[in-house]
Amino acid sequence: MTIERLQTLIDQGESVNVEFKTSSIALNKDAFDSICGFLNRSGGHLILGIQNNGTINGVQEDKVQGIIDGLVTNANNPQKLNPPYYVSPEVLDMNGKKVIVVYVPESSQVHATNGRIYDRNQDGDFDISNQHDLVSQLYLRKQNSYSENQVYPYVELTDFKESLFDKVRNLARNQQPKHPWLAMTNKELLRSAGLYKKDMKTGQSGYTLAAILLFGEDELIQNVVPHYKTDAIVRIKNIDRYDDRDDIRTNLVESYERLMAFVAKHLPDKFQLMDGQRINVRDNLFREIVGNLLVHREYTNPFPAKFIIEADQVRSENWNKPHGNGNIDPANFSPYPKNPIIAKLFKEIGWVDELGSGVRNTYKYTELYTPGAKPTFTEGDVFEIIIPLSEKPSEEMSEKVSGKTSEKIITLLKEDNKRTAKELSEIIGISDRAVEKQIAKLQQQNKLTRVGSDKAGHWKVMN
Repeated sequence: MTIERLQTLIDQGESVNVEFKTSSIALNKDAFDSICGFLNRSGGHLILGIQNNGTINGVQEDKVQGIIDGLVTNANNPQKLNPPYYVSPEVLDMNGKKVIVVYVPESSQVHATNGRIYDRNQDGDFDISNQHDLVSQLYLRKQNSYSENQVYPYVELTDFKESLFDKVRNLARNQQPKHPWLAMTNKELLRSAGLYKKDMKTGQSGYTLAAILLFGEDELIQNVVPHYKTDAIVRIKNIDRYDDRDDIRTNLVESYERLMAFVAKHLPDKFQLMDGQRINVRDNLFREIVGNLLVHREYTNPFPAKFIIEADQVRSENWNKPHGNGNIDPANFSPYPKNPIIAKLFKEIGWVDELGSGVRNTYKYTELYTPGAKPTFTEGDVFEIIIPLSEKPSEEMSEKVSGKTSEKIITLLKEDNKRTAKELSEIIGISDRAVEKQIAKLQQQNKLTRVGSDKAGHWKVMN
């Protein structure tokens, strides 16, 4: 910044985009309120060493570096500014007095300082944390487009998994016997579902990120979003690691099926009569949780989605483009589509209901599955759902998992008795340590013994 430009800003006075702080010997306590407000609004200049009326008082020369260090350190500290944002303060000499200028651009994210959300107006910074409408409007300003609509012009029809089209058609038929997709080619189905678009910025047409996530071969998905995965974990006995795990890196259709299978494997059934029909409460409840995890996720962010079964709760986490901040109250909740195209396809095949029904249904089924309990929905950059459990449903199942793992180890060692713990862990999909524990248990049970040295020997399966 030039001296002339700085003088112009000072002469214009404080505004939505300009804030003065005296900061003669230390950074003003509310300086990050302004930084947060600039990030959330339209950017601006924070100028240190200036009184509110524009008088240049300057920053004491021996305090300049300490103030700059404090600015940079705190801007990168999520406890102070969340999400963190890099700032680059600049020192200028105005008539022999030191002035620190911090330019803060508009951010694509919503930021908070010390847990509070600030916005800007002509009067300065104002805390909107408890004003739901204003927070919602702020998040809406940040949502310029849906990443699911990103166009990939070089993706071809042959890059999609053929079997998924028939699966989707069959599921759609179950919802509507004469569903239009039944008479369409694969290409026509993709276009009908809104999965082929024209990028109005570039003029290029192609299949979208949503198409890739829904129908793509695993290799295609990993090429486009290499960070993408959903981590399903049971953590009952081994709370430091896990008792069982499914590392899911496939299309959303098969991801849904694997997650529901994981639920069935580790959580007990519970049936209830509703409207004269016997329903599976567990499946209805976790259908909502799994659907939310896949449909309302921001896939361009590398944060892995998580589905975690613990002793007293089930917890899901996914990166999110939030529409609000904090706990969601179902009585005062305005639903907002995060991936409307993906949501529409899931609705067509009967895996999700109308927008907004998920929260209500989750409350209803949670109270049936765990009497007296209520779910918790927390919206932020990471969207979290917690379903309380009244007991430890997975302990018995964890024993079953352990038994099945032992059986797998025996089978694999019968095929090749020189396999290492690392090789076994890669095949089975559990940690080296977990394999070693199972092998030790099998040795104690006289089902397995080691012949020869650790390096040159082999395993002998005992009959």
